[in-house]
Amino acid sequence: MTTLTTQRLQLQPLDHCHFDGLRKLNTAPEVMRYITGKPETEGETIAFIARVRKEWLTLGYSWWAFIDKSSRRLIGCGCIQNMERNLSNPLEIGWRLSPEVWGNGYATEAATAMGDFAFDILESQELHAVCHLENKDSEKIMQRLGMIYRGVEPWYGTETTVYVISRSEWQRRFN
Repeated sequence: MTTLTTQRLQLQPLDHCHFDGLRKLNTAPEVMRYITGKPETEGETIAFIARVRKEWLTLGYSWWAFIDKSSRRLIGCGCIQNMERNLSNPLEIGWRLSPEVWGNGYATEAATAMGDFAFDILESQELHAVCHLENKDSEKIMQRLGMIYRGVEPWYGTETTVYVISRSEWQRRFN
């Protein structure tokens, strides 16, 4: 399992030790507004962690906990995971953050590290990102990462905004 480090964050593979922070994050209505529309239950959080642990062990990638280096608190989480559909390169990058840290660049910072992992370690040729049609803040992060708008497509049981970036474009921007 791979831990990633940025200037302000440590991205730790999500595990049972992150339960309290993840539970707080995933019960915040403003965090879950564009994800499921409702706070996550304790059982859902436990099941999510179990699924993520299994993915780390079998695939070598999944969700990370974003740990603020200065406070040592979980301030968010993010992933490189397989998308639902059978695309030629079905990897997705995603993130969610605690409202108290919104607007401070943490999502872009973490996403840059996760994208580097996907392209450099997993040797992915392309990364996709999706968000709820009304989630303009997430869409802005996708644009900051240099991702290109692909359109509106059905993912996760709803219509989503889809962005994509190729390995060569990522490396041109970030290396």
